[in-house]
Amino acid sequence: MSDDEKYFDPSESNLVENDEVSISDPRALALPDDVLPEILYILPVSSRPFFPAQVQPVMVDAEPWEETLEYIADQPQAVVGLIYAERQAEGAPKVETFSEIGCVAKTHHAEKKDDKITFLAQGLKRIEVVEWLSTEAPYRARVRYISDSKVRDDQSKAYSIAILDAIKELIRLNPLFSEDLRQYLGRFSFNEPGLLADFAASITSAEPQELYDVLATLPILPRLNTSLTLLRKELEIARLQNEISAEVNDKISKHQREFFLKEQLKVIQKELGISKDDRTSDVEMFEERLADKTIPDAAKKKIDEELHKLSILESGSPEYGVTRNYLDWATSIPWGVHSEDNLDINKAREVLEEHHAGLGDVKDRIIEFLALGAHRQEMGGSIMLLVGPPGVGKTSIGKSIAESLNREFYRFSLGGMRDESEIKGHRRTYIGALPGKFVQALKDVQVENPVIMLDEIDKIGSSFHGDPASALLEALDPEQNVEFLDHYLDMRVDLSKTLFVCTANQLDTIPAPLLDRMDVIRLSGYIGEEKLAIAKQHLWPKLLKRNKLLKKQLNITDAALKYIIESYAREAGVRGLDKLLQKILRKAVVQLMTGEKDSISVGVKDVETFLGMPYFRNEKTLRGVGVVTGLAWTSMGGATLPVEANKVHDLSRGLKLTGKLGDVMKESAEIAYSYVLSHTKSYQKNAEFFDKCMVHLHVPEGATPKDGPSAGITMATALMSLAKGEPIQRPLAMTGELTLTGQVLPVGGIREKLIAAKRSKITEVILPEANRRDFEELPDSVKDNMTVHFAERFADVEKIVFAKSDRGIH
Repeated sequence: MSDDEKYFDPSESNLVENDEVSISDPRALALPDDVLPEILYILPVSSRPFFPAQVQPVMVDAEPWEETLEYIADQPQAVVGLIYAERQAEGAPKVETFSEIGCVAKTHHAEKKDDKITFLAQGLKRIEVVEWLSTEAPYRARVRYISDSKVRDDQSKAYSIAILDAIKELIRLNPLFSEDLRQYLGRFSFNEPGLLADFAASITSAEPQELYDVLATLPILPRLNTSLTLLRKELEIARLQNEISAEVNDKISKHQREFFLKEQLKVIQKELGISKDDRTSDVEMFEERLADKTIPDAAKKKIDEELHKLSILESGSPEYGVTRNYLDWATSIPWGVHSEDNLDINKAREVLEEHHAGLGDVKDRIIEFLALGAHRQEMGGSIMLLVGPPGVGKTSIGKSIAESLNREFYRFSLGGMRDESEIKGHRRTYIGALPGKFVQALKDVQVENPVIMLDEIDKIGSSFHGDPASALLEALDPEQNVEFLDHYLDMRVDLSKTLFVCTANQLDTIPAPLLDRMDVIRLSGYIGEEKLAIAKQHLWPKLLKRNKLLKKQLNITDAALKYIIESYAREAGVRGLDKLLQKILRKAVVQLMTGEKDSISVGVKDVETFLGMPYFRNEKTLRGVGVVTGLAWTSMGGATLPVEANKVHDLSRGLKLTGKLGDVMKESAEIAYSYVLSHTKSYQKNAEFFDKCMVHLHVPEGATPKDGPSAGITMATALMSLAKGEPIQRPLAMTGELTLTGQVLPVGGIREKLIAAKRSKITEVILPEANRRDFEELPDSVKDNMTVHFAERFADVEKIVFAKSDRGIH
C-alpha cells in the first residue's frame, strides 16, 4: 500500500478544531472518534445531501465499492466521505459535479444483497475536499474537517427554541418518525445549535439544493434561520396533507358507514321477512311482469329456464348481469296484450279530415282498411307504403292513422341504416347486445298491435354488417311475421297484428322482393287550392300557437297566402311554404317586440317586404312554330317541360340534340325524328322539308339533367309543327311514349303531371289511351276544369293538336 493510501496514525493526524484548552484540561484528551483521517474514500449521494446529525441507511452498487467498504469497515474509525452529486443519466459522476461541502460518516453493519450493498451511515461532521487523489470510482480525496464553533448567545438559543417547537408540532401532525425525534430531543443540548439546525433540515422533504444550502452554510445563526424556514414549509405541507386526508377519510368513513348500515338493514329485514335480497327481488319482479300476459309455450319455457338460472347465480357474477338484462327485455314484451281498436269508420274519417287537407285517395285506403277490420271485428296486419316528394305529409299521415285507429304509434327512420342487427337484434353473447327495433318498439308501446312507421325506407343501405332491407322481409311479410325471430331474444315474436306504414321518396332504390310485400299509395303533391287550405287550417295556426301569438296580434290574408304559394312556393309539398311562413312570423315578431306596431296584418303588398322579390314569375307558356309543352315527373313532383325545334340551315340534313338529355330521352328524340321524317307525305305541305335542312331540338333548362321516354310525342309534335310551319295556338300540354310505328304507350306520374299543368294554368292535356284508368282514379280536385284527350296513335295527337276546333275525348 502506498503512503497516500495509508490511514494516518492518530498521533500524526490533525486534531479536530475545537475551543482552545490547556494540555492539562481533561477535554484535551483525544477520543478515537475525534481523530479522523486526512484522506477519505468519497461516496457520491444523489438523492439528497447527508448531514452530520443524520443517521440513515445508504445503498451503493457492489461494483466498484465492495472491496473499498470492506477495507473501510476494518479500520478503527470506519469512516467514509458522503458528498452530494446530481444523478447522471448513465455511468459514475465526474468529480467536477461533486459539491464542495460534504459529510464524513461512520459506517455500520454493511450487508450485500444481489448487486447492492447497504450500510448504516452516522454523520459526524462537515468536510471540504482539498485535493482529489482519485478521479475515478472508487474516489479518494484529501479533505479538511469543519467543526461548529460553540455559541451560547440568546439569539441562537431563541432560534433553537423556535426549531424545537416546530419539530414538536411536526411530530403531532406526522407521527411517522416520532420515536427517533423524541430520542434526539431527549439528548439535545443548547450548546450545540448547529447540530440542531442540521437535524431539523434533514427531517424535511425540501429540495436537494435547499438542503445543500443548509449544509454549506457554516455560520451558526444563518444556518439556524435557513433550517427554521425549511421546517416551517414542512409544517405547512403537513397541515395541508392532514386536511386533505381528513376530508377524504370523512367521505370514505361516511360511505363505509352507510354501506355497513345498509347491509345490516338487509340482513335484519330478511330475518324478519320484510324484504328479500336482490336476486330474489329480481326473480319476483320478472314473475310479476308475466302474471297478466299470455305467453306462448316455447317462450314460457325459455323464460322459465332463464329465471331458474338467475335464481342460482351469484349477483356479483358477470353472467348474472347478462341473464338479468335478457329477462328484463323478455318480460317487458307485451305478450298477448292488445289495445282496443276504433271500429267507428265515421269517427276515423273525422280524425283524418281534421289533420289533413286533400289526400283523398290515402284517406279512402285507410277507411277501406278500417271497414274491412270492422266487418270481421279484427284489424289484421298490413303494410302501407306512402310514396311521394318531400314535404307532402307522409310522416304525419302515420300519426293520423294511429290516432284514427286508437292505436299506439312508434316511428323510427331507416335512412342510412347499414346493420341488419338493427332489425333482427344482436346475439346476446356480444358486449352491448340489444334486441332489434321491432322488439324495442313493442317494449315502448306495451301492446302487440301498434302502428309502426318505417321512415325513409328507400334510403336504407347495406355494408359488410349485412343487408337490413333483406332482414325486413321477415318482419314485414304477413306470411312470416307471425313468428318473427329476434336474435337477441332467440324467441318467436308475433308481429302479425302490427300495422306497418312505410315512407319513401321514390321506388327505384327499394329492393323488388320488399316492394312486392307493400301496398303502394302515391302522394303526388298539392295543387294551389289544397296548399291554401293547408296553410289556413294547419300551418299558420300551428305557428301562432307554438310561438304564443294571438290571431289579433299577427294575421295573414288569404290573398297573401295565395300570392306566396304562386310566387314563392311552387314545390309539390308544403315544407317550403311552412319555412316561408316562419320567416314572415319572425320578421313580424321583431316589429312587435320593438314597439313599431301593436298588431300586424300581412297583405299581398306586404309579402315582398317580408320575403323579398318573388322566386317565380308568371310567365306565359312558350308558344310558336316548333314549340310544344310537355309534362315530366321528378322526385320533387311534376313539372312542365317545353320542347323547342328549329331549322338551322338548308345545307345538309340532320338532327342536333341539346338540353342535357339522358340516353333514353335521346333515343326518344331519334325515334320522333325518324317517325316524323317517314310520314312527311301525310302533311300535304312542304313534304321535302327534312330532306334538306339541319334541325336543332332543344329542351330548355340545359343545366338540369332530363331523362325518360314520356317526351316522345312532345318531341314529335314539335318537329311536326316545325315542318308544317304552324304554331300551337292554345295552352296545351302532352305526355306519352312514342314508338317507331306511331303507337302511343302509357307513362307514369299522371297525377303529378296534371297538377304541374294546372299549376302552370294549362287546362288542356293529351294523355295515352292506356292511362285513361289512371286519370279516372284521380280525385275530382285534380280533374276539375281539365280537358283531357286520349290518344292511341300519333295520328290522334296530330288531329288534336292541329284541329281547327278543340275536341275533348273523356
